[in-house]
Amino acid sequence: MSYSEGETRNVIVSNGSVTAAEELTIDHNLLIDPKLLFIGSKIGEGAHGKVYEGRYGDRIVAIKVLHRGSTVEERAALESRFAREVNMMSRVKHENLVKFFGACKDPLMAIVTELLPGMSLRKYLVSIRPKVLDLHVALNFALDIARAMDCLHANGIIHRDLKPDNLLLTANQRSVKLADFGLAREESVTEMMTAETGTYRWMAPELYSTVTLRQGEKKHYNNKVDVYSFGIVLWELLTNRMPFEGMSNLQAAYAAAFKHAARAT
Repeated sequence: MSYSEGETRNVIVSNGSVTAAEELTIDHNLLIDPKLLFIGSKIGEGAHGKVYEGRYGDRIVAIKVLHRGSTVEERAALESRFAREVNMMSRVKHENLVKFFGACKDPLMAIVTELLPGMSLRKYLVSIRPKVLDLHVALNFALDIARAMDCLHANGIIHRDLKPDNLLLTANQRSVKLADFGLAREESVTEMMTAETGTYRWMAPELYSTVTLRQGEKKHYNNKVDVYSFGIVLWELLTNRMPFEGMSNLQAAYAAAFKHAARAT
């Protein structure tokens, strides 16, 4: 396997520790034999792992290998994240969600899903820029995304990282599927979640704004954060422009948070 450096997501973690209540287990039926996995070339990278093209038995698949961490606390947090991602992916099935095949914990923490031969929506949009998508195509993609999000929300899951990088085109480039549950969380009325984020340009300000939080404090939000991200992606589908064009990620975050505060006053 190749471990070359790639683009990572910006993340803010207000509290990296894992309590006993947050520790999760994975159903034995979801685990696969690592001896049946062959890991090939790297095709993607995120803040918490790398994605490879590979083979599971006789299937060509995508294999997401998660980082283990360098300290006991970091390992515990990453293992909890891994278990949460596996459990959520195994619960939801939809034609616009990437298909989950299984996971393994040792010797690697890996999640195995279908491999889509098409590119990500982000790469596709960049490849045709400055041309814009045909309106019919843009609306079909938007409906695919909406159906995927509706399935997640109906199952009490907030994705929290909806963006073109996590939307993969099918071989015929006629539809898209949502991938990467690395930052997804279960929605609960009583749950308080950390201020932990993916990429600022597509994320609702309440996900990353920690102005009113004390150290280690957690905050309430719900699936409306995904609706905000969907609105940004929809704008991008119609205009084929980068959100907050000409700004850095931090500048985009400040602009969104400031405008949100201004509207609220």
